[in-house]
Amino acid sequence: MNKQLSRMLALAGVVAMAPTFALAMGGRPKNVDEEAVNARIQPLAQLKIAGGSANTAAAGSRSGEELYKAVCGACHEAGVAGAPKTGDKAAWAPRIGVGLDVLTKTAKAGKNAMPPKGGSDATDEELARAIVFMTNQSGANFKEPAAGAKPATSDKNPEEIAKATCFKCHETGEKGAPKLSDQGAWRQRASKGLDAVTKTVIRGHGNMPARGGLVDLTDSELKSVIAYLLKEVGAEAK
Repeated sequence: MNKQLSRMLALAGVVAMAPTFALAMGGRPKNVDEEAVNARIQPLAQLKIAGGSANTAAAGSRSGEELYKAVCGACHEAGVAGAPKTGDKAAWAPRIGVGLDVLTKTAKAGKNAMPPKGGSDATDEELARAIVFMTNQSGANFKEPAAGAKPATSDKNPEEIAKATCFKCHETGEKGAPKLSDQGAWRQRASKGLDAVTKTVIRGHGNMPARGGLVDLTDSELKSVIAYLLKEVGAEAK
């Protein structure tokens, strides 16, 4: 092979390799099928965020059972982070005693480890439905609010609250609480006046926690419960 032929073959090789060198140096050859290239270099796995489907329940239309299974049950089935277990009547009794409206208000605001609305996007009505579904399996007999109805805010019954919560300790004298039968102890307290007794309960006293554990009641509602309790033990206060 003569020198002229060798130079011609070498030049042909350089020309043939030009697209490869151009790609390596950041250039790009003309007339490249970009769709084909993209298809070859796309990841083997892709993450797609699913949007709402036609079967997704419209906002506000979820049943109590649906919301419970989707959100509430994650903690209340197993008692995660101190959540009262569904079906545990003893744990739910004092909570049920404050009424559906207070329970809904508490769930809406969040409490302890539970975030507002349990971390869901539930409407107040859906939240109330889920609470009804859960508490009715735990000793309650609540009725679901009618469509479009707002949770009640003025039907708290002092007698029901006192019997469901206060009586738990005062019937037995648990942790030093004055027994319901100890009229002397109650009259001593009542002699200070209803406002003074209420202030003591709000602060907490001895082994009794602040507000008697009824953290969701307003001062006025708590005062009504105390007034009922004092009347029940024969030591009404003014």
